Parts: sequence; C-alpha cells; structure tokens
Amino acid sequence: MKLLINGGCGFLGSNLAAEALKRGDELVVLDNLSRLGGRENLAWLRSRGSFRFSEMDIRNEAGVAQLVSEMQPDAIFHLAGQVAMTTSISDPRLDFEINTVGTHNLLEAVRKHAPEATIIYSSTNKVYGDLEQYSYRETETRYECVEHPNGFDETIPLDFRSPYGCSKGAADQYMLDYARTFKLRTVVFRHSSMYGGRQFSTYDQGWVGWFCQKAVEAANGRAREPFTISGNGKQVRDVLHADDMIRLYFAAVGRADRVAGQVFNIGGGREESLSLLELFRILESNSGSRLVYRCLPPRASDQRVFIADIRKAERLLSWKPAVGYIDGVARMLQWVGDNAKA
Repeated sequence: MKLLINGGCGFLGSNLAAEALKRGDELVVLDNLSRLGGRENLAWLRSRGSFRFSEMDIRNEAGVAQLVSEMQPDAIFHLAGQVAMTTSISDPRLDFEINTVGTHNLLEAVRKHAPEATIIYSSTNKVYGDLEQYSYRETETRYECVEHPNGFDETIPLDFRSPYGCSKGAADQYMLDYARTFKLRTVVFRHSSMYGGRQFSTYDQGWVGWFCQKAVEAANGRAREPFTISGNGKQVRDVLHADDMIRLYFAAVGRADRVAGQVFNIGGGREESLSLLELFRILESNSGSRLVYRCLPPRASDQRVFIADIRKAERLLSWKPAVGYIDGVARMLQWVGDNAKA
C-alpha cells in the first residue's frame, strides 16, 4: 500500500516506518526534525530501505494538502505532534497550532484530495483529565483505582485538562467527527505509555526510556547527582512496547472498514502496569546499581493511575500485547546503553 507517516522520524513513527519498509510498502515520511533523535532516526531509516522524505511542519497547510494530493495515500499514520505537558504550559499557542490546527490541516487535505484514505490518529489518555472523580487505594508501591481495578474503558467521560489535554482532545474529536460528518475512515487510539528502541526520551516525555537512561548513568558511574521525580513514585501507567504498537497500527489498517469512526484505549492493560517505584526495582535488578532520586511535588493534572481497558481492541482488532514489561524493559535498557556508547 501507499503509506504516509506524519511524525515518521519520531519514536513510534520510525518503528512503523521500518516495518513498512520491511513489508515493501510505498512509504512517504513527513517530519520537521524538531525533536531530539529525529535526525538519527532518519539516518537509521535510510539505512533500511528506500522511501520519500518530506521535511515539513504539519502546520504548513498548503504543503500538507499538496503532499496528500500528489501521493493519494491508502493509509496515514498521524503521529506528528507536540507531546510534552510542560511545553504546552510554557507555550500553549504553539501546542494548539501543532496538535489542533496541524491535525485539522491533515483532515481537510484528506477530505478534499484523498477521501478514501484511512487515518490512524495517535491521541492520549490525557483527554480524560486527572481522573480525580474516582477513589484510590495506596499500597506499598502503587496507587490502585477502586472503581476501575482493571482499567479505564472508552466510556469514561472526557475532561480536557491542561493546554496539552485540550489540544490533543480537540484533534481527537475532530478525527471522530470527520468520520461522522464527512465519512472519512478515521480511527483514534488513546495511548497510555509507550516505550522501545528509537525512543530518545527526555525528562518530560517517555518516562520508561528516561529512567532507563538514569539506570545506565548510574551503572556507568556517570550519575553526578540524584535525579528527580514528580510525586511519590506510586503513580501507575500501563506500558506497551513498540513491537506491540506496530502490530496494532497495521491491524487497524487491515480492518479499517470495521473500525472507522471508532476510538480505542490503548496500553498494556492491567498485567503490564507499573508504578515508578516498581520500574526502579526492575532497573536496579537489571543494572546492578542503585537509583538515587529526590521527590518533587506532583505535577498539575497528573493522573495517579491510568491503565487502559483494552478489551475493545482485543475484540475488534484481534490484538493484544505480547511483549511483557520484564523482557521489554531489559531490551529498552540494552538499547539505551548501546546508544549511549555510540
């Protein structure tokens, strides 16, 4: 098929692009190369096959429309976006223009020039707000949601909090409404935490990879001072490895007629959930080094728990995670260590 990946030099985009090259798809990668690791991921992709690269910002309305019109893609993975909560607070206008206006640019381009294309959109669990309407039990290592012990499904009320939640939430709703109003084949994935190779994590985005970096620094004797965490470390997310994400996105393209206009909560589910403290124990065991940190106040609107109830995706996409966090974190730690040496 003809596949367009917006944000194709990011963590998820580069993994999906590599899979498309392996499958022999006709691939176009769009990215403005603004994120850490983008140029490295582009070079890595070029070593794996031939594809067209367009260095473009998703805010370029005319450029996006021209690309979609010329290419006539069968499918689009829309991953381009501003992904850091902290950046959305420091520059909410930028966050809005990238996440909301950029997504609208794509939808209009598809509506006008390639209405048969399937669009898979990478949304976020932040559209549900801080989830403080529920009650929580505190254990030695984690918080647990009393009302939803097995995770949150797609019926949870939307509650946009923070500029990031608003911008991603608006784009999320535009995707669903363009399926209703204009009959576009859009699918929305509300993601929890993703991790894996090609993820150049920072302190405010990609927490599994970031703490893997801290573990590598400690093991190599390069930890100059304690790192910081927000809160007490008992906040919980379900984690999903890139390999499982690849299977998910291509499964959705294959079943687009069945799932168009629908939204899915996506993560590892209850069995693949971790608190920060639980992740630290795994990292200390794997690296043989103690992690030294200090606690800051909790971040505004940070969810104490988000675990995705993935039964809808299991039912309609015949998909479920296959990479457990013990194996996945070990592989992530290895990739971070190898990248640090390189």
